[in-house]
Amino acid sequence: MSENDCSTEDHQGLKLVRVRGEVDLSWSQRLRKTILDALASTRPVAVDLSAVTYIDSSGIAALVEGFQNARGKGQRFSLVSVSRPVIAVLELARLDRVFPIFATVDEAAK
Repeated sequence: MSENDCSTEDHQGLKLVRVRGEVDLSWSQRLRKTILDALASTRPVAVDLSAVTYIDSSGIAALVEGFQNARGKGQRFSLVSVSRPVIAVLELARLDRVFPIFATVDEAAK
């Protein structure tokens, strides 16, 4: 089982939220808080999901809340390097059509 981690860094003008591990109900509130804290800046926010091995509906809800919060402020919000388990859930919920999704952080920063 992988260790859960969530951190924020500055990268090419972005606030980059890096997420690792399994995002479920026991841990999704930390992801939510990290995303909302990143959105407190005026910079675009990108969430790197490359190291996420599992995500449930509470994790998806945290991403949706971040997206809606950003949109309400006219701030860019995107998902980056989305792992196969996460993209499967996004596709199932048709959210892959809602979120801006980029293959790399550099693409999101453009």
